[in-house]
Amino acid sequence: MSEPIVEQHHIPESPGLYAKHQKVYPQEIGGYYRNLKWKVTAAIMAFYFLAPWIRWDRGEGQPDQAILVSMTLRRLYFFDIEIWPQEIYYLTGILVLAAVGLFLATSMAGRVWCGFTCWQTVWTDLFVWVETRLEGDRNKRMKFDKAPWTLDKLGRKTLKQIIWIVFSILTGAGWIFFFNDAPTAAMDMLTGQGTWGLYGFTLLFAGTTYLLAGFAREQVCIYMCPWPRFQGAMFDEHSLIVTYEAWRGEPRGKAKNKEAGNLGDCVDCNLCVNVCPTGVDIREGDQFQCIGCALCVDACNSIMTKLGRPGELITYDSVSNQMARERGDVPKKRLIRKRTVAYTLLLCAVLALMAYGLVNRSELEINVQRDRSPLFVQLSDGQIRNGYTFKLLNMVAEPQTFTLMVDELNGAKMTVIGVAPDPVDQVTLDVGPDTVATYRIFVRAPKESLSSQFKDMEFVLTNSATGQIIEYDSRFAGPDR
Repeated sequence: MSEPIVEQHHIPESPGLYAKHQKVYPQEIGGYYRNLKWKVTAAIMAFYFLAPWIRWDRGEGQPDQAILVSMTLRRLYFFDIEIWPQEIYYLTGILVLAAVGLFLATSMAGRVWCGFTCWQTVWTDLFVWVETRLEGDRNKRMKFDKAPWTLDKLGRKTLKQIIWIVFSILTGAGWIFFFNDAPTAAMDMLTGQGTWGLYGFTLLFAGTTYLLAGFAREQVCIYMCPWPRFQGAMFDEHSLIVTYEAWRGEPRGKAKNKEAGNLGDCVDCNLCVNVCPTGVDIREGDQFQCIGCALCVDACNSIMTKLGRPGELITYDSVSNQMARERGDVPKKRLIRKRTVAYTLLLCAVLALMAYGLVNRSELEINVQRDRSPLFVQLSDGQIRNGYTFKLLNMVAEPQTFTLMVDELNGAKMTVIGVAPDPVDQVTLDVGPDTVATYRIFVRAPKESLSSQFKDMEFVLTNSATGQIIEYDSRFAGPDR
């Protein structure tokens, strides 16, 4: 009896969930956009490293750093503007402005923020520049990495890491200087007298810079940054993005075969891919990995110029203009559109609101909290007494004196712990410069002055120097009627 035949089926291996990272070796290229990127980088570096050292006289006893986020004083200083913790809504306004500004820039010119001003892009550019100076351009770096280890290779690699680390430490210290007096913090760190917090945060930001700009690079833009995932919602057919004129460039072919067949202008030199910091082939269409740095535009234009062909085969353009050129129509730039107008109006509205708030902001803030336990106390003479915690925030660098009285509560008198132990009609309160003064105030009034359990009343504060009157609405509680 013969054995049954069992069919053997080859089951293909399933593809792995993860692929090994392929290092990107961006090639150096010159041109308009590369020069523009270096100018933007220089401006960002100048602001980042020099801004904390700008001095600004705010008077005796006040910090003289123009831009300072003081954690000890709990204040944000920007030249003449001083923001207190109670004014956190200004920070909210700044974040809204940044978000709307990013939406507007993206709807008009794609990922121009990512390609030119994002700090990940700027710092990575600098790290790659150092690497290129020591190890050579793209092809040399690729061969250099594959070559066996020698003293020369070890020396170059070590020197590169040292320069990266030094620049990372300077970056970490530069960030810390925005939160501390720069000259004092720098001297403390150099002389070993800095606090653990000062050294710790400097090393934290230095390590982050070293890892993200030196090693993660384009992986931050592709995998870590959320912006590419929803940037498409900001685009439309009129947004200026980095595009490839496929109708003109295809089919691709080598320059020497141009006359031999019906070939497009693209000579398939791959230079546009080689210069891309994220390794994108823009000829495959718009991709979320593209950061809009336009270095591929410089690369393609350099080749077109050498071959005597029209430039801007890869360029900043809109989809609608690309289609118009393909039809032979005259392209039109439409920067003014519904979404750009909406973003601009929202941007102007938030700016106007913040400007109005800054111009009309009060230099004195009052906060009154009425005691809730007990709600009231009935005194031996039948009067009703309420307790209040009265806080005065003086936002100027000079002491101020105020006169306080109670209004809209018949027969009301006050006692203030440490100031007026006996009941009085009005009391003088002092507030030091740039401080919060807290007082415990007890208001008493005849029971007959209350028509219901709660009676509206006002604390009236008068500035003794200027005569300015500030009213604060509160309530006075009594027995349930």
